[in-house]
Amino acid sequence: MSLVTYQIDPTHSSIHFSVRHMMLSNVRGEFTKLSGTVKYDSDAPANTTIEVAIDATSINTRDEQRDGHLKSPDFLDVEKFPTLNFRSKKIEPHSGGGKIVGDLTIHGVTREITLDVEGPTAEIKDPWGKMRFGASATTKLNRKDFGLTWNSALETGGVLVGDEVKITIDVELVRD
Repeated sequence: MSLVTYQIDPTHSSIHFSVRHMMLSNVRGEFTKLSGTVKYDSDAPANTTIEVAIDATSINTRDEQRDGHLKSPDFLDVEKFPTLNFRSKKIEPHSGGGKIVGDLTIHGVTREITLDVEGPTAEIKDPWGKMRFGASATTKLNRKDFGLTWNSALETGGVLVGDEVKITIDVELVRD
């Protein structure tokens, strides 16, 4: 097979994150709107390229006030930076998964990250005749590396928002 182009199916894909709150628990959230293209080569997966755009305004932590704060200039500043973007630079496949190294841009700051990938699954034909496959990935990043430095010290010591952000991605792709 040569290079085949797939689109992210946004209704069957998700990007979730978690971050420590007051050093007590994890607050979880997601971005509900994403799009992207994967040019996949099943014969030579290292030749695969990935481009993803995430709508920063679609952040959802199940708390309207917190979501508003996350969209503000204190964090994502969605008016100035309406999207988060990822572009792969290197694919390192291995049995059952691999690593994807790429540039992630958040809040106008671009940093290299590595995604640990599970999959891809075997391609299947859906009931409408379209070919699909899926994969999952995880990573951790330091939000301060992307200029997201707002925090508040707690009276008892520690901080309100942790620096480490854990990200989980589940993606379903449909062939063009």
